[in-house]
Amino acid sequence: MLPALRIGRLTIESPVVLAPMAGITNRAFRRLCREYGSAGLEAGGASGASTLYVNEMVTSRALVERNERTMQLISHDPDESPRSVQLYSVDPVTAGQAARILVSEDRTDHIDLNFGCPVPKVTRKGGGAALPWKSELFASIVAAVVREAQPYAVPVTVKMRVGIDAEHVTYLDAARRAEAEGAAAVALHARTAAQAYSGTADWSAIARLKEAVGIPVLGNGDIFSAEDALRMVAETGCDGVVVGRGCLGRPWLFTDLAAAFAGSPARVQPTLREVTDTLRRHAAYLVDFHDGDELRGCRDIRKHIAWYLKGFPAGSQVRHQLALVDSLQALDDLIGGMDLDAPWPGEAAEGQRGRAGSPRVVALPDGWLRSRELNAEQQRLVAEAELDTSGG
Repeated sequence: MLPALRIGRLTIESPVVLAPMAGITNRAFRRLCREYGSAGLEAGGASGASTLYVNEMVTSRALVERNERTMQLISHDPDESPRSVQLYSVDPVTAGQAARILVSEDRTDHIDLNFGCPVPKVTRKGGGAALPWKSELFASIVAAVVREAQPYAVPVTVKMRVGIDAEHVTYLDAARRAEAEGAAAVALHARTAAQAYSGTADWSAIARLKEAVGIPVLGNGDIFSAEDALRMVAETGCDGVVVGRGCLGRPWLFTDLAAAFAGSPARVQPTLREVTDTLRRHAAYLVDFHDGDELRGCRDIRKHIAWYLKGFPAGSQVRHQLALVDSLQALDDLIGGMDLDAPWPGEAAEGQRGRAGSPRVVALPDGWLRSRELNAEQQRLVAEAELDTSGG
């Protein structure tokens, strides 16, 4: 049994964090994951906050401008605790202003800073995983957010990647700087930006990071089962794990994780009926998230269909129709026509979920790698990076 994860004043009984994913970890999906996580905690005989469920990333500029969509994205269920917001920023001033809104208006109990996004439209302007290369800018952003959050006892954590590529590794220096500026924990996706989600995560980097800093270290990358999580902790000594793609179409992974870390061998292996019941509940939660707009909620659930049905004998025609569903009744009708007694397909439903992609040359501003300090042109370009929003 692994000890509870402590991040500042927060105690997370199961040392698990839901990774923020753009278009995925909204209030509806977090609600579903919380339900399953609580079940796993109960199976292990524990109680309290099972997991830290982080919402999808928002940009500090959009938050300061109180963009309507952004304000919706940072909303939480009344019973959601602790509340967690991931903030993306490239400017210390704006980052501090955004943090002030979050803490002074009691909108969150935890702030995570995104320095891991490998999306080209972000890195080519110096944002996301490209930003820690500019070490002083990175430290200034962390310091600005910590300065605003500390009076409210809201912990600030940092999520990052190993570096831009194998020749430009930044994670150890960045983590030490984050710790010096008051970050409560660091999370490492053990891939470079050049790897994106391809290949295999280098868990040895997580072990090296654990040796380099005195604050909690969270490991991220290639956790697709509770056994993967237990193995990562055993191999790296990390204090907790961050789960992203592994829970796509499989929110019951949080039942498995909570049970595993509590020392229980219980694992969820749902039938197709149970899977489609979860899918249907997810769709209803999305309709609620979109203020009762059934069409928007059903459009939102479409991206999840293939993940939920992975490994099951659903048939290509049904899968195609589900991917076009436009109402809850249409969803019910299609589900009703499936062989709902089909058992859990085992290995066919396990393993990697989501697109892995392939390694690539990271898009960066001109001359970005020549110096770890910003020049005037790069400063202008970086300011534009915050206009884009993506997960990391």
